Amino acid sequence: MPRASERRSAAAERHADTIRFVLFEARPAGLTFDQLGRASKLSKSQVRSGLACLRDIIAERGWPPLIWLRADGYLFCSDTTQLQLYEVAVMREKLTEIRRFITGVVAPHAALQPKGRWIKHLNTQLNSVESTLDMIAEYSDS
Repeated sequence: MPRASERRSAAAERHADTIRFVLFEARPAGLTFDQLGRASKLSKSQVRSGLACLRDIIAERGWPPLIWLRADGYLFCSDTTQLQLYEVAVMREKLTEIRRFITGVVAPHAALQPKGRWIKHLNTQLNSVESTLDMIAEYSDS
């Protein structure tokens, strides 16, 4: 089955193009999700699909990354310091998700089935992912 980026719809591509245009108009400022919806006249689901598609298009075409900041909303960014701060923040968020998944789902599963081959494999892999994300989340240039 093709990846999501390979099976995006023509509608999602139109939404992505609309969002890109609106964000370029707002530069250098960013726009919140609600502001994107109002400025583009797209529904919330159309903005969501447009943002997802836009990230795929950005990756394909080598454009500057689209990031989201609490203070500024969505914006295109070429500043390496700001990009690194954003990346570390996302990794910290993913680390929290992985840790909660391990403690809330995988650990109880392991307690129910301590000799299970699947749960041992899953636990090993997730511990590796957690370790890697932890190293990234603690990274700083100082």
